[in-house]
Amino acid sequence: MNKEKQQSIAASEFAKRWMGRGYEKGDSQIFWADLLTNVYGVKNIAEFIFYEEQVKVDKTNFIDGHIPSTKVLIEQKTLGKDLRKGIVQSDGSILNPFQQAKRYVANMPLSKHPRWIVTCNFSEFLVYDMEQPNGEPEQILLENLGKEYYRLQFLVDAKNEHLSKEMQVSMQAGEIVGSIYEALLKQYDDNSPEALRWLNILCVRIVFCLYAEDAGVFGHDQFHDYLVHYEAEDLRNALIRLFEVLNKPQDKRSKYLKDDLKAFPYTNGGLFEEEIEIPQFTEELNRHCFRMPVLISTGVRFRLPSSVRCLNQH
Repeated sequence: MNKEKQQSIAASEFAKRWMGRGYEKGDSQIFWADLLTNVYGVKNIAEFIFYEEQVKVDKTNFIDGHIPSTKVLIEQKTLGKDLRKGIVQSDGSILNPFQQAKRYVANMPLSKHPRWIVTCNFSEFLVYDMEQPNGEPEQILLENLGKEYYRLQFLVDAKNEHLSKEMQVSMQAGEIVGSIYEALLKQYDDNSPEALRWLNILCVRIVFCLYAEDAGVFGHDQFHDYLVHYEAEDLRNALIRLFEVLNKPQDKRSKYLKDDLKAFPYTNGGLFEEEIEIPQFTEELNRHCFRMPVLISTGVRFRLPSSVRCLNQH
């Protein structure tokens, strides 16, 4: 069983354990320790998250949860509390949990300011990105955590920002495919029918991989995460190796494959069967075709054609 499947199962089991329960004073620390340990694999929880840290506002207040390593501040409420509704504070002001957390932040040393503020009522997480302090929060429901566990990965991974379930897309699908085509066309040194045929096949393969998550073929961001570690000069060989792996059943693959390649599924249907010429990639092509957030999106507006979705089902 792959890591993503295990994490999805762990998230589903966590959601079942906490469904319909949760009291701020008695359960908060148990809830977060359970989530971080059993779903996100934190080993030494006592050194990872800190509870009840003091902060001086109008009086001494206590921060429900603070994760320094990933710059996360948590404001926890009891099950059933509306996270968007204001609550009367000790000084008479009315603040919702996010505003309450921001007041704490304003009285913390700058070096401890969080990137993320999470408000939670045991059944719902609202995540605020302080790089966009006036933006709307992302909502993750406990009941959906088995499928959307990756959206809270930032709790333990400072480099992970795959929070948004539906990333804002600035280009239409045709324009995206067109930009890939035009960039690759420049890299082929002739316009022969054979070269154009290779180009068409290569574009179809790349687009398929970019949207494969929509079909459930690849894991979340698997294609992107495989390529992002390669420099432009190495992308050609990286794609050649990947296409070979996608065309080979698991039992016929080398046992010495690297883990990132081994994790890709066998994609039946002949899409990766033919050996084609692949040109060298430039840094511009690398940047625009593989590192554009719009292409990392898993089909929010662009659905993978049904003819492609069934490729690995035959």
